[in-house]
Amino acid sequence: FDWTVPDEWHIRDAWVKDMRGRRVIDFQRSNLHVVNYSEPVNRRMSLAELRPHLFTLPERPDWIPYRTSYYQKNWGFCLSQNQLDALPAGEYEVCIDSSIEPGYLSYGEACIPGESIEEVLVSCHICHPSLANDNLSGIAIAAHLARQLRSLPLRYSYRFLFIPATIGSITWLARNETVVPRIRHVLVLACLGDAGPLTYKRSRRGDSTIDRAAMHILRQQGEHEVFEFSPYGYDERQFCSPGFNLPAGRLSRTPHGRFPEYHTSADNLDFVQPAQLARSLVTCLQIFQVLEN
Repeated sequence: FDWTVPDEWHIRDAWVKDMRGRRVIDFQRSNLHVVNYSEPVNRRMSLAELRPHLFTLPERPDWIPYRTSYYQKNWGFCLSQNQLDALPAGEYEVCIDSSIEPGYLSYGEACIPGESIEEVLVSCHICHPSLANDNLSGIAIAAHLARQLRSLPLRYSYRFLFIPATIGSITWLARNETVVPRIRHVLVLACLGDAGPLTYKRSRRGDSTIDRAAMHILRQQGEHEVFEFSPYGYDERQFCSPGFNLPAGRLSRTPHGRFPEYHTSADNLDFVQPAQLARSLVTCLQIFQVLEN
């Protein structure tokens, strides 16, 4: 529990206007245009002064990067390299209408009771705006899993967490230490809608029941990839951490950071394939069926 939850950030609007008053960078067009957790700013400056606060992907000149600054006070804008190249020298009006102040960490939790109080924990992250594969695909799969499991006879109880990555799982663990002993299996969901084959990351234990169930199903399906545990990733890192050591594996397709669209505006709804989402959903249900039986 050695992380500190940052103050709550709210943003209402943001823009960069040229000398004619036109918004050349506009938060209303894409919320990726603002570095998440940017401090408020309202001033005029030259393009030379503004440039250190502008972030692009030169190798992907049409894409907008996704950037954050949770733990370091800063502000900035993200834009395509083509947008940056089109900005002429001159004075610009810069505004980020935001606030950073004490507030709340919010997360969603849904529990589906089974015959036993022993639980299967399913986790997905909700903290990445406008990213379809690296965020929304896990949320969609988790929501549909919960809906389908409600209509099935269940031996285990199932707990679904919709949480901000890292600080969300740590917060939940800190608030639910009495629940943790009931958890028998954990599955973290992320990046489940792209065209790649399914991949599974083992728990820190390496041979837990969830690991063996997932491996059994993936071998039946054919092409797949398996990764050993490492502390780099999603919330399996926290659930597997010393002091808890829960059997937490992660199901994905192309892992985070291994597809060029990762953390960019190109990770949009066109990048996610409905058939791949459907197969990911079925795979989760099959893994749970193995655990149930």
